[in-house]
Order: sequence, then structure tokens, then C-alpha cells
Amino acid sequence: MTAKKRLPVLSIQDLIIKFRSEEEYITAVDNITMEIFPGETVGVVGESGSGKTVTALSILNLIPNPPGEIIQGEIYFRSKQAGTINLAQLPESEIRKIRGNEISMIFQEPMTSLNPVINCGNQIIESLVKHKGISRRDAIRKTIGLFEKVRLPRPEIILKTYPHQLSGGEKQRVMIAMALATEPQLIIADEPSTALDVTTQASILTLIKNLREDFNSSVLFITHDLGVIADVADRVLVMYKGRIVEQGTVWDVYSDPKHPYTKGLLACRPRLDIRLKVLPTVTDFMAGNENHREGVKYSSVGEALLLNVERRDEMIERRIKVVKGGAILKVRDLKKYFSSRKNIFSSQMEVVKAVDGVSFDVYPGETIGLVGESGSGKTTLGRLIIRLTDPTAGRIDFEGRDLALLKAPEIRELRKSMQIIFQDPYSSLDPRQMIGEAILEPMKIHHLYGKHSSQKNRVFELLNKVGLDEKSYNRYPHEFSGGQRQRICIARALAVEPRFLILDESVSALDVSVQAQVLNLLNQLKQDFNFTYIFISHDLSIVKFMSDRIFIMRNGQFIEMGFPEDLYLKPRDPYTRKLIEAIPKGDLEDIRKNILQKRMAVAIRDIRTEEKMKYE
Repeated sequence: MTAKKRLPVLSIQDLIIKFRSEEEYITAVDNITMEIFPGETVGVVGESGSGKTVTALSILNLIPNPPGEIIQGEIYFRSKQAGTINLAQLPESEIRKIRGNEISMIFQEPMTSLNPVINCGNQIIESLVKHKGISRRDAIRKTIGLFEKVRLPRPEIILKTYPHQLSGGEKQRVMIAMALATEPQLIIADEPSTALDVTTQASILTLIKNLREDFNSSVLFITHDLGVIADVADRVLVMYKGRIVEQGTVWDVYSDPKHPYTKGLLACRPRLDIRLKVLPTVTDFMAGNENHREGVKYSSVGEALLLNVERRDEMIERRIKVVKGGAILKVRDLKKYFSSRKNIFSSQMEVVKAVDGVSFDVYPGETIGLVGESGSGKTTLGRLIIRLTDPTAGRIDFEGRDLALLKAPEIRELRKSMQIIFQDPYSSLDPRQMIGEAILEPMKIHHLYGKHSSQKNRVFELLNKVGLDEKSYNRYPHEFSGGQRQRICIARALAVEPRFLILDESVSALDVSVQAQVLNLLNQLKQDFNFTYIFISHDLSIVKFMSDRIFIMRNGQFIEMGFPEDLYLKPRDPYTRKLIEAIPKGDLEDIRKNILQKRMAVAIRDIRTEEKMKYE
């Protein structure tokens, strides 16, 4: 008897999508073909601009036309209700019946995807009433069940809660519950965990894997992080400049990558098992273009790691160098408490201890890594040190001056010595101001470098220092990628020649390849200018690469501190171990475990299905 051929849930054939600019057509998706089968998770990985999100949006006809347009290609979906249909040719009135019903989408930023003026429960209840035709009472009951399924605390309360009242992880869980409400055949997850801290990300990824098995839905999982793909996907597609340059099972692609772009993505991720002096980048594997191999620095991931690993004598030298000389910054018993009413109807006040009595020293030329989950107090601590926030109590001695006592004019003068670079470079730049003027502005405020012509020449030098050309001077922020905008923010911070820099999640929103470039740049600038850094992040692998010492923060206090290698090899506190275990590693051993767990889950599900059919 011939085995029944397995049919794909989704089949994309020869898809080309272009966007019209003022001068020409730009090809965003260049002749791609792919399939997704029932119960399968396909990971699509690539940098910003690779075409992965445009491909996903085209499935549900969410590309704005103009400027976007499907030039050619077919998108076949095997609908339970309508049979096999071509989504690329479906009219808007018909695709609405598919969108949010048989195909659901989880977006990257839940706050912009959830309606801020409708409570979380009603956003799902309305979808159930419309697509499933059930009563409102039944829809409420099912919504509460979905909230329980995605492990939201207090489901009955969250039913009446508005999005802004939830944490980032809770909002993303509401989005997942909404995506699962109609029991879709296909779930499109577009960077669903990128903006979350590592522990929340780990719980979201586990949740998606478990729910896929429970509902037997197919998942198209889009990300720029190959570590995440290794944790959730069965097959992986690597996209570069609108094309699929490599595809295969997760095991095959990770164990033996063929395309230089894939090798670059695998090599540029900071690692926990070894410490690298410099992170390899995609350009190290793709000099010129992917077909032109002259000038290529590395031919394999192993070679790239081996040539950059830090030797034991270099590690010992780094440790000795850290504590030489007196401290540049001394923080003693620093506190910041916030008071607020419990609710708008209550006169009772509650106190939140954002920073609760921390003390530490920072030495010249050192990088301190500050790690913790969202709400741990690390960002508040950074703002206190640079006096963007006033402390409740404590001392902040910088080069012998107590910054907690400074008045406004003195704080302005302090800005020449201490600068901060924020997480979102786009919101840090004035969209109406050319970047040359943005970099030049602090020079004017602090009367540096004399005449305007000298200041402008200094801007050109800084642009070159961060890897941008002089033509960038007269361009606006929206004309640059995320990584380029972060480079602009670094150049602006350097404009006043600071000695101390606070980097607050400054690379967390960047592609891993761009992230590697920015981290290498920061380390190079540290050597060139002898900077002292406080590097704030929720990702221990990034902090391990950057830092001389690491402080682990939780509930406003330090729970562990030490050298990176010691914290990784012998973490004393369970919370530190939790942060380490939550990082998607993408190691072959982890992939092997995931494959075995998936096979076991499928086998158990099949046995249960057979038993159920037998008794029915």
C-alpha cells in the first residue's frame, strides 16, 4: 500500500515583490519558493532588509499597495473551508475570512498591535464572535481559557485590563492568545521575542513550542537570531537581499553551513562557552559579494572562532589591569524610591524600591556589565549615575565629586565627562535634524573646537571613526538603518570627548550581524580613547563578551558580582543560573535534544489520537 503523500499547508512559488521609490523599483523579495507542512515550524532568518517580513506580510496581503506590489508568484494555502486557494489573487473581502481565522500573525511589538483603548479581553472576544459565530458568553469563557493556556496570571482580571497596564511579556502572551483563539492552521510569528529580556523570551519560545504541539498548527517563525531558530524550528531558510541563499533542517544548516552568509550569522553571535577578543562579522566571510571570494577573512565558523579566542595569559592580564589605580567612580548606598497611589480611587501610597542601597567601584578603562531582567533597576541605576534622575539617598563620587549634590549648571558641565547612549537610536535623534547638525550641536553647547568650520571637520572625523562617510552629514535619521543610527548616536556621544559612557541596552534591538559590528566598534573606541563603560543589558552572552566585571541585579540590588568567566562557570546565585540557562545557545547538542523531544512529543500525540479514535 502506497503511503499517502503529505501536502503542504502553505506553498509559495516564484514570488517577486517590489517597492516603488521616487526613482526606481526596489526588489524586496527576489523569486523565492518555499513550503510549510502541517505541524511544522519553519524558521526564516536574515538581517533587516533581507525580505523575511515582507514575505510574511504578503501571505496575508498586508503589504501597502502602493508602494509595494507582488510582481509575480503564487501563494497557495490549503484552507479547511475553501480548499486550496491562491492568496496572491484573493480579493480583500475574501482574504479577511482567512486573516485572523485560519492564518494568524504575532507581531514583534505587541503594544503597537493591540488596540490601546479596548481592554485585552474584548480584543479576543470580538474576534471569536466574528470568525466563529459563537455567543459572547461562550467567547468570554474561551478567552479566559486561552489566557490560562498561555499562562497569564489572573486571567479574569487581565480580561478587563488594558494593554498599557501589562508588562512586555504579558502583552506578548495576550497576542499569542489572540493568534490561537480561532485555532488557525498557520501561525506567522514575526520577531515575537526580540524586544523581551532573555528569561521572558525563553518562556515565550517554550510557550510557542508547546502550543504548536497542542493545536498541531504550523508556524512560520521569523527572526534575525540563529540561536532562537535552533530552539524552535524544524527547518530553517536563510534570506539575504530578498533571496533564499540556504535552507535545510536545523541540524544540517548548523552543523555544516554552506553559504558564507550563513557562516557569518553563526559566527558573529557572542558565546558563553568561550571569550572572543573580536566578534567575527558577516563581511569577514563575504568580501565583495557572495560569489567573489578574494579577500575573505575566514572560510569556516570554527576557523573564525579559533583565531579570535582569548588566551589564558590575555585573560589574566585583563583581570590584573582592571583594578590598577584608584576608582574613577565610587557609588555608596545609592537608593531610588518611587511612590505612587495603589489606584486612582485610593489614598494609600505604595513605595517601589527601584534601586535599593547598591555600592560599587568602577576603575579607569574598565567595562562594567550590568545584567538583569526588565524591572530589576539597572536602567534606573544608569540614569542615577549620570544624574538624569535624582537619587533618594546615597553618594555618587565621580573623580572626587559627589554628583548627588550637583546643581543644574554643574550637571550640564558634567555632560562633557559623562554620556549615555540609549536603546532606541531613532527616538534619540530629532527626525527633522540632519545628523551632521545633531553631532555638532553638543560642540556648540559646550563651546568646543572653536569655529564652525573646525567643528564641522570634527564631525567628519567622528563619522569616519564610527564607520560612516562624510556624505552622511546632510542626511536625516530615517535614511539610515538601525545599526547606522546607533553609530550616529555613538558619534554624538563622542563629540564632547567624554571619559565615561553608559550604554543602556544599546545593541539589543539590532540584528546579530550589526550588533557584532557595533560591539567591536565600542571595544575599539575603548582602546583608542581609554573610555570607561557601564554596559547595561539583559543578555549575559553580550555582557560576557564586553565586560571586565559583571554585576547581576535583581529587585534593585546586586545579588552577585565577579569576573565574567567565574560567573559563567560557577554562578553562586540561582537567579544567575536562570539567566544563563535562558539564553538560546544554538549548540549542536541543544539542537539534538530539541529534535529528540519533538519526536517524543509527536509519538505521544499520535498514540493519544489512536487511543481516542479507538474508544470513539
